[in-house]
Amino acid sequence: MKRMTVVGLCLGLGLAVAAAAAQDPGAGWGGRGGGRGMGQGMGGGMMGMMAGRGLMGTVQETAPDHLTIKTYLNETYLVHVGVNTRFVKAPAGNGRGEGMRRREGGQPGAGGMGMTEIKASDVKKGDDVTVMGEVDPAKKEAGATAVAVMDPERARAMKEMMADYGKTWLMGKVTAIDGVKLTVLGAIDNQPHVIVADENTTLRKRREPVTLADIQVGDSIRAEGAVKGAGFAATTIQVMGMPQPGAGRNPNGEPGPQQ
Repeated sequence: MKRMTVVGLCLGLGLAVAAAAAQDPGAGWGGRGGGRGMGQGMGGGMMGMMAGRGLMGTVQETAPDHLTIKTYLNETYLVHVGVNTRFVKAPAGNGRGEGMRRREGGQPGAGGMGMTEIKASDVKKGDDVTVMGEVDPAKKEAGATAVAVMDPERARAMKEMMADYGKTWLMGKVTAIDGVKLTVLGAIDNQPHVIVADENTTLRKRREPVTLADIQVGDSIRAEGAVKGAGFAATTIQVMGMPQPGAGRNPNGEPGPQQ
């Protein structure tokens, strides 16, 4: 599976989880209020992770008020859950066109991407999950507004992609620009990385070509390339703008081609 396709699946999954969480935007740590809704800020998925609002990993332990997650970067997090935390299960594949599902008993499901609403007790040790909510990297804790159980195929693809993070691709928010060097705060590891562009680097925003001068501090970017010396030599840099409602869809409402 191509990396861009996997990133698209991840973004789609995160946005669907965010939509589920947004149904109860007041849910905070353990559902006690005070947390930020997932409809705010940069949205879900990888972009949400850039804002410190997401985790992906494998469940190590379950309890009524928390999950223990080992992330794909081998960090262990305590994830607080509560009565307002939404639990959903993602469909196999990309889930396109599956629409709204319903949980047992006829109650509305999470909708979008074919998500099925489940109970907290349905999450088991060994499940691969996406967590949306406030993340504290220093304490290795998170407060979940929504938890999505990934299907095994998607989880395998994500693990493979994550193994290449920092080696063949990077994603993060630009924090400084010095000539052809972009310093980004990594979306996945929350660490600084230096991305170097040259005359052979292809730069785009969505499908439109841009120049290095068009990239600003605060932009979220994804780069492909390889580690070279103390930096990351980029062959491509994509400025990641949030799509407008309905963008990238055909007249039947199905997602359009990958950008």
